[in-house]
Amino acid sequence: MSADDRLPTRSASALPGRPQSDNLADILERVLDKGIVIAGDIQINLLDIELLTIKLRLLVASVDRAREMGINWWEDDPSLKSGSGQRQQLERENQELRERLDRLERLIPASTSRSGGGRSR
Repeated sequence: MSADDRLPTRSASALPGRPQSDNLADILERVLDKGIVIAGDIQINLLDIELLTIKLRLLVASVDRAREMGINWWEDDPSLKSGSGQRQQLERENQELRERLDRLERLIPASTSRSGGGRSR
């Protein structure tokens, strides 16, 4: 029997003095349900003159929880939209252009047959 066989194996969550940890999915579910805010400010001063201030604010929450808090900025942000609205608009414009082209093509044969197929001098 080797020395390694005699030592009991322990998981990280079973260490003495350490509470039993939940799995990552449970922790993530709790954080998203309740929400978590991390805030901090960084200031750079030189001889009591403020050169730079960076304000950091981070909110981690589920979409439903954020809406309950009155936060929904992503709904109106065009950079986050999937582009389906643009795609529908392009398809609509494309259909309108096809219809206009069809109307114009129907007019061309009628006008050329009246003029005898060419220009008159």
